Amino acid sequence: MGGMEKRTILVVDDEPDVRNVLSRGLAAHGYNVISADNGKDALAMTREKRPDLVILDILMPDISGGSVGLTLQEDPQTRDIPIIFLSCTFGDRGKHKHRPLFAGHIRLAKPYDMQELLDAIADRIAHKIPHE
Repeated sequence: MGGMEKRTILVVDDEPDVRNVLSRGLAAHGYNVISADNGKDALAMTREKRPDLVILDILMPDISGGSVGLTLQEDPQTRDIPIIFLSCTFGDRGKHKHRPLFAGHIRLAKPYDMQELLDAIADRIAHKIPHE
């Protein structure tokens, strides 16, 4: 197993302390972490860096996490990248009532449990990688 590449996770949140805590926590568990603090950068970084997974805050000032997720899902280049949505309120759910929230993506409420998040990440990444 020694030659395993580090998995890269893109953390997208407009609150610096959320990004810092997540980045430190994930790095401590062996992930390579990159981050963005707005939707526009998140889209650009996802296309450019191709992270193994994106953790996306729903409520952001420029483009909502939901819109970022939809854009990534509609782009063949980024469609297969799993997304975990972090949301402090589940009140934003109403906007999506008319369509199911993204196939196969996970939502976790904030404040989230780090272990739950790590399990969710490991689970998504395991499903994404074709087993050699």
